[in-house]
Amino acid sequence: MTTPNQTTKTSVDQQLTFDDQVIEKIAGITVSRVPGIVSLDGNMFSELADKVTSGTSVTKGIKVDAGEKQVAVKMDATIEYGKSAPEIFKAACQEVAKALDQMTGLKLVKFELHINDVKTRKELDDDNNEKDAA
Repeated sequence: MTTPNQTTKTSVDQQLTFDDQVIEKIAGITVSRVPGIVSLDGNMFSELADKVTSGTSVTKGIKVDAGEKQVAVKMDATIEYGKSAPEIFKAACQEVAKALDQMTGLKLVKFELHINDVKTRKELDDDNNEKDAA
């Protein structure tokens, strides 16, 4: 006896996930391109780790809380003296939200930017000269 060929729809369980480091890196690279952001800064431990490893990380000073569809980002930064912190904040938030949506499909639902230092152009130049000498 022949059984008729039946078409059955099979459902595939699909899930796309990201390590927090991936979200941190996307946010860090994006924010580093915002005018007025001088650097992202971590706590004392990450500062010490950088000195020991003699490296800097694009995720330094960034914490994320990622869910399946949404993400919250918190970061610490140094900005350039004379620049508008509210304008820098607005641009950083918009750019991070756009980058995360485009690259991961995650919606930015909370964004915190803590300004922990301000540097003048001379301080920035001095910092760059110190790095070049090292």
